[in-house]
Amino acid sequence: MKLRTGLLLGSAFLAGVVAGPDLGRLVTHHGLGMTIGSLIPAGGLMPAALADEAPTQNHAETYRLLTLFGDVFERVRADYVEPVTDRDLITNSLNGMLSGLDPHSAYMTEKQFADMQVQTKGEFGGLGLEVTGEDGLVKVISPMDGTPASRAGMKSGDLILSINSKSMDGISLNDAVERMRGEPGSKITLGIKRPGIDKPYDVTMTREIIHIQVIKSALYGRVGYIRVSQFNEETDPGLRAAYEKLSHQAGGHLSGLVLDLRNNPGGLLEQAVDVCDDFISSGEVVSTRARHPEDSQRMNAHGTDITDGAPLLVLINQGSASASEIVAGALQDHQRSITLGERSFGKGSVQTVIPIPGNGAIRLTTARYYTPSGRSIQGLGIAPDVSVQEDREDLSRFMPREADLDHIIKNQGGSQAKAPPRGDLPQIVKTIPDKPPANWPKFDLTKPSTDFQLQQGLKVIQAMITDRPTQHAGTP
Repeated sequence: MKLRTGLLLGSAFLAGVVAGPDLGRLVTHHGLGMTIGSLIPAGGLMPAALADEAPTQNHAETYRLLTLFGDVFERVRADYVEPVTDRDLITNSLNGMLSGLDPHSAYMTEKQFADMQVQTKGEFGGLGLEVTGEDGLVKVISPMDGTPASRAGMKSGDLILSINSKSMDGISLNDAVERMRGEPGSKITLGIKRPGIDKPYDVTMTREIIHIQVIKSALYGRVGYIRVSQFNEETDPGLRAAYEKLSHQAGGHLSGLVLDLRNNPGGLLEQAVDVCDDFISSGEVVSTRARHPEDSQRMNAHGTDITDGAPLLVLINQGSASASEIVAGALQDHQRSITLGERSFGKGSVQTVIPIPGNGAIRLTTARYYTPSGRSIQGLGIAPDVSVQEDREDLSRFMPREADLDHIIKNQGGSQAKAPPRGDLPQIVKTIPDKPPANWPKFDLTKPSTDFQLQQGLKVIQAMITDRPTQHAGTP
């Protein structure tokens, strides 16, 4: 694959951290993960309809347009109300060229590129808040666990109207991210408009170095619970260590496992594949289809099921995106798990990061990805096997998803829109309510008993355990 050094699965920006994607991460040759070139080619993956030919180039027209660009450049440099550097003008032009293609392509300065690389290490400065742009506004995707944004009560769907009393009107997403950065220990006040609340209000936070705790675990009887908040370099090793710890706490045997991918904005492709390897022994995990057939790839599982086939339940919601959708989709297509919760974000594209020595990098959408059954979730998301809302009121219309973003790429090339039909769901699924009852307690992150989706998931996995055939020793 020419000029490519890495894959990126992302769509949001990490507020106060980096003007780069958070629904995904960089994968490079430099110890950060798997490169495209190291993946197994998938011959014949892309239909001819997807292999779009480059439009016929009219060189005279191209030169005319480049002349137009030069004329505008000179006019702005000469007559803009304030002096502006050539670097700023060119950087703004590059930003416009790439961001105008789709929501996930962008130009990154040297600092933004460096910050993105640091991000994959799991430690960086900021608020721990994933945001995206929508209709000229900055909207929250989700706060990250244990960060200033999470402790301040920020929620998915919140609109950021102002930063330190300065309006966000007319401010680009890149600029908004820059303004939310700052020295650890410094305070920042965001003006927030929350769906369902009439008046905007202020939220004050203290910036700090974000240490991402990507794995959290708990034991419910003999059922393990592992929450994955991101896919960075620590994810798969942390998941394996958490499973071993839970197994030890359960006396050497776990009856089942709940894998929580809610509000997981994505991360390293390599880590998503590795996590699938933990539960799927063989078969396709994900495929990518690029403009040119020779650039298409297929990634297969080659691991050992760490649970030895124990019942597995996956929790997802509208904040589950990118790499987390790859994992949820692979487990669902292989019918290795039951998926419970709400439809996911719907990010089905791949970005390639192309470094420009001395001038940052560009993040360019170069492929679509597909689940093992060949479906594209672009703009659609992963539909859960068991639909359960987090809140009694359906707030999904306020939550940002891929389909809500401007000029997204089309969903095409997939063999189907739905997961393969399955007849192995336990009978209890028919009795699971799709939303909390009126008297359900308000959700408290520190009290799992208030987590309605988790509690319903525990009911389902207990039924899966009960329905699982008992294995008896054979007779010699």
